[in-house]
Amino acid sequence: MLQLDALAVHYGGLQALSGISVSVEAGSFIAVVGPNGAGKTTLFKAISGTVTPSSGRVMFEGRDLAGLKAHERPHLGIAHVPEGRKVFSDMTVLENLEMGATCDAGRARWKDNLELIFAMFPRLAERREQLAGTLSGGEQQMVAIGRGLAASPKLLMLDEPSTGLSPGMTDVIFDSIARIHKQHGLTVLLVEQRVAEALEHCDRAYVLEAGKVSLSGSFQELSSDDRVRRAYLGM
Repeated sequence: MLQLDALAVHYGGLQALSGISVSVEAGSFIAVVGPNGAGKTTLFKAISGTVTPSSGRVMFEGRDLAGLKAHERPHLGIAHVPEGRKVFSDMTVLENLEMGATCDAGRARWKDNLELIFAMFPRLAERREQLAGTLSGGEQQMVAIGRGLAASPKLLMLDEPSTGLSPGMTDVIFDSIARIHKQHGLTVLLVEQRVAEALEHCDRAYVLEAGKVSLSGSFQELSSDDRVRRAYLGM
């Protein structure tokens, strides 16, 4: 579904990503993990079109996305849930969700998707008329994920969904993501610093360090790697 080939991104004279090659098959759950400053968010921005690669290719369902503007990419089925939630504070929960349903697929399946979102996050159903800015951090993250799902995406990209959340709420968010992936076959690409949780749920993961892929493999392969165990799993 998604193929990154030798992707590189520069900010001025600084290289944020170098030679990144990642493959995401339809229906898979792929995690990209690593420390702060590794280039994880830049990777997502390159896929969603808010930064332009200096070299390499981003391919989605066999199509080269070079030249395709950021606002056009959701119409292909790419939904990007950004780090920090970024809800529309002065709009209600329902209005925030409606903002995700602006592409053709989202509009066509709005009622079904809304039912799915409210089943996944019952708190949002209870607070549908509440201003998003008055919600807790965990509830705002539910809104952000729900807004992504409202687009009826083929690929759901989640950037650090655990940021600022309590351990209990983090578990709720991760369990919900895993459930929607398993029950509906949604392709998920997750960027996350909480490596243990990310590896537990994914089919395959890439370790990003200093803008390069240093390791990749399944949960079993990475969790048994001594370097990963020491650096990221505290073992």
